[in-house]
Amino acid sequence: MTFWDHLDELKKYLVRIVVVALLFTLVAFCLKEPIFGVILAPQNSDFVTYRVMQTLGLLSADSEFSVSLINTGLASQFLTHMKVSLWVGVLGALPYIIYTLFSFVAPALYEHEKRHASRFVVSGYFMFLLGCLLSYFVIFPFTFRFLGTYQVSTSVDNMINLSSYISTMLSMTMMMGVVFEIPMLCLLFARIGVLSSTTMTDYRKHAIVVILIAAAVITPTGDPFTLSLVSLPMWGLYELGLCLVKGVEKGRPKTA
Repeated sequence: MTFWDHLDELKKYLVRIVVVALLFTLVAFCLKEPIFGVILAPQNSDFVTYRVMQTLGLLSADSEFSVSLINTGLASQFLTHMKVSLWVGVLGALPYIIYTLFSFVAPALYEHEKRHASRFVVSGYFMFLLGCLLSYFVIFPFTFRFLGTYQVSTSVDNMINLSSYISTMLSMTMMMGVVFEIPMLCLLFARIGVLSSTTMTDYRKHAIVVILIAAAVITPTGDPFTLSLVSLPMWGLYELGLCLVKGVEKGRPKTA
């Protein structure tokens, strides 16, 4: 196939991806009540994470709270509904998107390359989901609970805007999903020979500084509490990546 033939073939795959993503978005748009029931759950004290923490004794049983959200724009709620539907639609169609893109690339790979690539793609997808789940169940709820109830004075009431709530949740969730790809990237770079465990160990202090800067960028609030919630998992992912790189090095045949 010529370059233009490949380009035409890629266009067909991209059209399929767009159609499937739009179908998932339409389904998400129709499921407004259950989807927003999940998204808005962390604003009340009966959220599953808070109840688990109370059961473990890490939160007092009488620490009830509820933060009301407000809307200040005429079309903001509708636009928020569309934004969330698109986000959920793309996330729901992500397995198909990954499969379709892999199907386009697969004919150019050898059999052993296909096996390694498929494992890498599947592992990366589940790591992305794990990052999203960690953000939804741990990082965002405690960030919202802390900042949503924090007051400089009892005479100043918190009035959280719906768009601010949704934007913060979606950005943190998406970014944590991307951050959880750190071990997979370390594994990939180690396999192609551009990253070693010695380099990661020598530059650990530099990596921690970069992690803190990245955490400050990821967290739209920028407060120390949220910064710690994001930076600590990132540091753990770096150490996991270091372990994976060491595993790759041990599996290589020793040269004389």
